[in-house]
Amino acid sequence: MKKIGVFTSGGDSPGMNACIRAIVRTAVYNGLEVYGIRRGYNGMIKGDIFKMESLTVSNIIQKGGTILKSARSMEFMTKEGRQAAYDQLQQHGIEGLVAIGGDGTFTGANIFHEEFGIPTVGAPGTIDNDLYGTDYTIGYDTAVNTALDAIDKIRDTADSHERVFFVEVMGRDSGYIAIPCAIGGGAEIVMIPETDTSIDYVIDTLKAGWSRSKTSFIVIVAEGDEEGSATEIAAKVSKIIPNMDARVTILGHVQRGGAPTAADRMLASQLGIACVEGLLAGRTNEMAGIINKELVYTPFIETITKQKLINPNFTKMVDILSV
Repeated sequence: MKKIGVFTSGGDSPGMNACIRAIVRTAVYNGLEVYGIRRGYNGMIKGDIFKMESLTVSNIIQKGGTILKSARSMEFMTKEGRQAAYDQLQQHGIEGLVAIGGDGTFTGANIFHEEFGIPTVGAPGTIDNDLYGTDYTIGYDTAVNTALDAIDKIRDTADSHERVFFVEVMGRDSGYIAIPCAIGGGAEIVMIPETDTSIDYVIDTLKAGWSRSKTSFIVIVAEGDEEGSATEIAAKVSKIIPNMDARVTILGHVQRGGAPTAADRMLASQLGIACVEGLLAGRTNEMAGIINKELVYTPFIETITKQKLINPNFTKMVDILSV
C-alpha cells in the first residue's frame, strides 16, 4: 500500500483534527502518500481530494471541528453514488481509507468494501460515546466537560432563584453524556434512553426534596429519553405541580465545539496512529479503540450492531448522591 485517504463523516467532534494530524504524520513517517477527502462521502463522490503533507496539519491539534469538513451523504447510500466514489479513488490511486466518524460512517465503509474491496480502518469520532469496541470515543471527554461547565453555571442561578432546571444534553440513543453530567453536576435526577424514568418518579423525587427543605433542583435529560425532550418533560411535570418554578435549558450544539481536552488529544493521536498501522498490517473493516487502556480493533459489523451498555451503578450513584 502506497496511497491512503482520510475523511471525517457524520457529526463533528472535538479531537477530529488531532486524529487527522496523527493519521497524516503516521502515513508520512511510514513513507505513504496521504490524501484528504473533504466533506466525507460527498467529497469522495465529487472528487474533492487533495494531497496532504506534514505541514498541512501543523497547528490544528488544539482546534475543534474538522479541517476536512463533514457532511451526510444521501448519494453514497445508492450503488451509483458508491461507484462514483470508487472511480474517484481509482483516479487518485488511493488503496486504503481511514474513516473518522460513527456508526453511519462505518456502515457506509462496510458496504463500500463488500462492493469494491477498498479496505478501511476507522477511528471512533463522536461525542455520544455509544460505539461498541472502545471505552471512549474522540470528542466525548470534551463534550462532557463543556456541558458540565454550563450545568455548574445553571446551578448557581437555580440556587439563587430556588428553581427547578430541566437541562437537555445530547444523546439521541445514549445516556453517556447525561450520566457524568448528572454525577459531576450534582443533579437530583437523570433521564436517559437506556432506563425508564417516569414522570411520577420525577414528581416523587421533587416532592421528597422539598420535604427535606431542598429549594433547587437540576434534572438532566438526554435528548432521546422515552418521556420526550426536556421541554416536554417540564411541561408534563408542571401540569401536575403548577406552582413549580421551572426553567428549561437545551445545551445543543455547543457540546460539539471548542478546543479538545488533553484526554481527547491523546486519544485521537493514539487512534490515528493505530488506524494507519492497522491498514499497513492488512486490517480492513475494523475500528481502532481503547479498552482497559489497551489498543483493540473491532470489526465494523460489531461496532454497528452491538450495544454499548451503561453501567447501572452510575444511575444508582445519582440516586444516592442526590439524597
